[in-house]
Amino acid sequence: MNDVIYQYDGSLDGFLCCVYESYVYKEAPAAFCCDEDPLSLYEVRTVVTQPAYSQRVSRGIAARSGKALAVVRRGFLTCLLDKEARLYAFIRKLLAEGPGFMRNLSDPACYPLYRAIRHMNGELEKLRGFVRFSDYGGTLGAEIEPKNRVLPLLRGHFCQRCHDETFFLYDRTHREALFYADGHSAIVPLEEFVMAPPDEAEKRYRRLWRCFYDTIAIRERGNPKLRMSHMPKRFWPLLTEFQADPDIAAHLARFRRQEWTLCVILAAAA
Repeated sequence: MNDVIYQYDGSLDGFLCCVYESYVYKEAPAAFCCDEDPLSLYEVRTVVTQPAYSQRVSRGIAARSGKALAVVRRGFLTCLLDKEARLYAFIRKLLAEGPGFMRNLSDPACYPLYRAIRHMNGELEKLRGFVRFSDYGGTLGAEIEPKNRVLPLLRGHFCQRCHDETFFLYDRTHREALFYADGHSAIVPLEEFVMAPPDEAEKRYRRLWRCFYDTIAIRERGNPKLRMSHMPKRFWPLLTEFQADPDIAAHLARFRRQEWTLCVILAAAA
């Protein structure tokens, strides 16, 4: 490898332009980065995103295998460590040898990507069922905290399912949001975002949902380990049914303070 790091804008088109540049300069970069001012002893080369170059690389990949292009596109959205280097090795092997190696699931160029994509697919399946929207003055809103960049893949599902609604879905991890209204959708970056507190009507809906959830539960058949396998605990903080009612919590806190005060008075009287 040459001692050079490719710096790009973090987009898939930008990464494909890096692949194009590597063939133009006949070099294999040591690493890829998206930082504006990376700390490195290697030479840092900034790669400008040009759609014509990224489309040329995409067509080259698709000409050899449509499945390979799908692997590149989905693999780029995963949380795989050093995903750019993994994808670069995959693309180089595809262009040099053809798609035959992709049938070998244990191939070093395939296995990390396939495993990361399986992990992302599992997270997608859970998020399709675990997202809890709240009503904010006629607009539905929800937050998620995924490991992978899943908004581009959730976009079609929620836009189709909630086609007659206006909604937004905020990704805390990657600080971006999906907005949908009147048949149009967009994913935009949001560095600073704080969800508005629920109004009284929304609080009543949340209480109804928690009541429904508790009512249909069969406590005698409770299986915490099985529940955690189907509903991992990292999703719980954003699920309405696992959030404490702030009004009830405040009432219990006042009750405990009164109980503690009574105990002090009785102890002093004794």
